[in-house]
Amino acid sequence: MQRYLKLLALSLITLILVNCGGSETNVTMGNRAKVLHWGNGAEPQELDPHIVTGVPEHHIIMSLLEGLVAKDPNTLEPIPGVAERWAISEDGKTYTFYLNKNARWSNGDPIFAEDFIWSWQRALAPALGNQYAYMYTPIVNAEAYSRGEITDFSQVGVKALNPHTVEITLNNLTPYFLQLLDHYSMFPVHRATIEKHGKYDERGTQWTRAGNFIGNGAFMLKQWDLNKVIVVEKNPNYWDANTVKLNAIHFYPTENITTEERMFRSGQLHYTNEVPIEKIVTYLEENPEQIRISPYLGTYFYRVNTNIAHLQDKRVRKALALSLNRKALTDNVTKAGQIPATTITPPNTLGYTAKSDLHFNPDKARQLLAEAGYPNGENFPVTEILYNTHDGHRVLAVAIQQMWKKELNIDITIQNQDWKVFLDSVRSGNYQIARAGWIGDYIDPNNFLDMWLSDGGNNNTGWSNIEYDQLISELAPAAKNRQQRFDYFMQAERILLDAVPIIPIYTYVSKSLVDSSVKGLPENILDYPSYKYIDLVDHTND
Repeated sequence: MQRYLKLLALSLITLILVNCGGSETNVTMGNRAKVLHWGNGAEPQELDPHIVTGVPEHHIIMSLLEGLVAKDPNTLEPIPGVAERWAISEDGKTYTFYLNKNARWSNGDPIFAEDFIWSWQRALAPALGNQYAYMYTPIVNAEAYSRGEITDFSQVGVKALNPHTVEITLNNLTPYFLQLLDHYSMFPVHRATIEKHGKYDERGTQWTRAGNFIGNGAFMLKQWDLNKVIVVEKNPNYWDANTVKLNAIHFYPTENITTEERMFRSGQLHYTNEVPIEKIVTYLEENPEQIRISPYLGTYFYRVNTNIAHLQDKRVRKALALSLNRKALTDNVTKAGQIPATTITPPNTLGYTAKSDLHFNPDKARQLLAEAGYPNGENFPVTEILYNTHDGHRVLAVAIQQMWKKELNIDITIQNQDWKVFLDSVRSGNYQIARAGWIGDYIDPNNFLDMWLSDGGNNNTGWSNIEYDQLISELAPAAKNRQQRFDYFMQAERILLDAVPIIPIYTYVSKSLVDSSVKGLPENILDYPSYKYIDLVDHTND
């Protein structure tokens, strides 16, 4: 209690000083010094691009590393990264990338084609356990190598033709392949640094710590104080350093979104990762210029652990899905324009919209639960919803807990865990029902469907289906045209939704508070920030 009172007193003192003009805020000082203060959600699990899977990690890694291509933050079209240009063969299966000869690692070492080849070998090493290894599946023999079916990496379709030319050969025409290359799982890592701190396929070594990390992005890792701040500074060796306007970015772990909003209000943050539900209407009415709510290519859903005895029955899983009134949840709980979702793929993703029969139907839900041996919820085991610590996840879990009690008469408990612990619990299958969200890494329905392949690194439900695997891994990639490809996706998603190892809840919107001094941060459906284009305008003399 004493510690809490001390923190409260310090917060009040800060607010008084700010309001009285007795002390400059992070924002005012940052605007002058070109230092961006960024609310980043959870403390990152790691900063190894071949291990992490979360959005908080993504935000930081994007500042430290760069792939062959990047994205235009306005259009999301591929633009040069380390590769200054590329060529695609007539059959669309061979990509040749020509590296910028001015590209350097942050320690000044030149970047060569072999850096990418070695990094991809590491990313696919079975012992590393990269949950995003399936992102490499379009490349010839990449999947076979990651599964240990072949051990000679020279058989994988990636080659360094010379020190500054990379060639990649695909199994099939892959329309979204360039977008994959801007995902952090395909970023290069500095070989000498990794080998200095451990084996190349070893997880959790010290190479990602401040003072050790060598990257090739627009910024360098300067400081990592656990649960306090991560500081990155401008990289003078970055090939496009003249474009970079910021001198530094401070990333703050802000799991408590109420505290994060207070930090924004008191001038400690330029940007928040979230907006508290209860504050959305207030900002829209009183300070609409400070709140940004935008369409977001992502789905909020619950994972169901199909290895748990009573959840192995798909009738139980479907009963849970059919007893959710998603419109009531988005209208009365989330309140920011989220769209009720009954499919995993957001509607109109590149023109693809799946069909679903998981709409609110409590009568059918009760019937299915009775057929599964639990009439009126009798003898249904107490079941736990697990979520990572976050006010929004808690409020939604409570609402769903109440819905399932009302419609199915079953008892649900809720449990929260810190981000790192939560990720470990889900990955190890130590949960019953777990909160989840999937944000598009690239704009294509495949991004929402290939994660449910058998033994997929991000599946974590225990569910698998051979027909589903064939549709996603074999038939869709070999489709003759977009419509045929989408038809295969439609069949696959129908299988997935019929089995219900996941319960879609809503399609995301991104919600952030943004200070008026922040420029060069356009809205886009991937909520993709390109830090090298961001600038801060000093308003103190206005």
